[in-house]
Amino acid sequence: MLKKCDRKIVLEDGTEYYGYGFGAKKESICELVFNTSMVGYQEIISDPSYTYQMVVMTYPLIGNYGITDEDYETKQPTIGGMIVREYNDQPSNFRYTKTLSEILEENNIPAIQGIDTRKLTRSIRDFGSRKVLITDADTNLEDAIKRVKEYNIPTDAVSKVSSKKKWYSRTANPKYNVVAVDCGIKLNIVRSLNKKECNVTVVPYNVTAEEIESLKPDGVFFSNGPGNPEDVTETIELIKKIKGKYPIFGICLGHQLISLAYGAKTYKLKFGHRGGNHPVKNLSTGKIEITSQNHGYAVDEASLKKTKLEVTHINLLDKTIEGVENKKDRIFSVQYHPESAPGPQDSTYLFDKFINLMKGEE
Repeated sequence: MLKKCDRKIVLEDGTEYYGYGFGAKKESICELVFNTSMVGYQEIISDPSYTYQMVVMTYPLIGNYGITDEDYETKQPTIGGMIVREYNDQPSNFRYTKTLSEILEENNIPAIQGIDTRKLTRSIRDFGSRKVLITDADTNLEDAIKRVKEYNIPTDAVSKVSSKKKWYSRTANPKYNVVAVDCGIKLNIVRSLNKKECNVTVVPYNVTAEEIESLKPDGVFFSNGPGNPEDVTETIELIKKIKGKYPIFGICLGHQLISLAYGAKTYKLKFGHRGGNHPVKNLSTGKIEITSQNHGYAVDEASLKKTKLEVTHINLLDKTIEGVENKKDRIFSVQYHPESAPGPQDSTYLFDKFINLMKGEE
């Protein structure tokens, strides 16, 4: 006898998907997005860029290797929720310390399994990202639709996930001092900088130019993060004030903020880029990089042409801009995530490029 479904999700158009709950048993309204990664669900639930988003995993089996203490991207997961085809609550992995459901429950994050994730993903692909409610299976449909339509997703995502005070990640025998502006930074970015002999001082997104100057950095890094880049006005103004003073590197949201600071515009993608295996062409070398991505906004090409930034990388799937730079100001950025080991080593040269700028080399 089949177990009765106890949870469901309801989309804005009234579509319902019934399944079985795990994680926290709570209601939540989020933006509905999908991720095509075959592995890495721990990194996904702990990536601050998923704040206020509910993620559909296209890979059908999730949870089978559990959660390990060393692999978090942030200590406090803020993802809005998770939707999977099949959840495995009995992991097989000598490193695992907790199950996915336990971590979601501890952090008050709801999840659902047992739904047709292929159908749901096609719906997002065809009609775009939109709002979704996860709720009990017996919730009245008309009431659910009304609540979803009336709900406005908050615009304070960066301020919610950014560190409230500066913190340090030091390495043995450091050669460089990097200030990382935290818009929702992934810990593997900090680890990647540490491996390149950088001491890293992580500061809040609304840090002042004077505070950065007092730290005497060799370079400044602008991190990934959630939400609409145009909402992060404090960081955009910061970039305007310090560009040209230090070598600057930006990833993901940092890339968009740098472009905005130079006068370009951004726009919301239909369903975003989330997952691995996105081919990106490096225009200076002609090489194709296999990249890992997580963003819902892109830099507008027409507006970028009016700025002093040059395009360095493009996405081969939809021709969106994946990298920009201004050599005179010693500033560059990419839309994708080199620290996520895509390829797995295709994009590590970007950290070396940042190091070379701090050395005073091109």
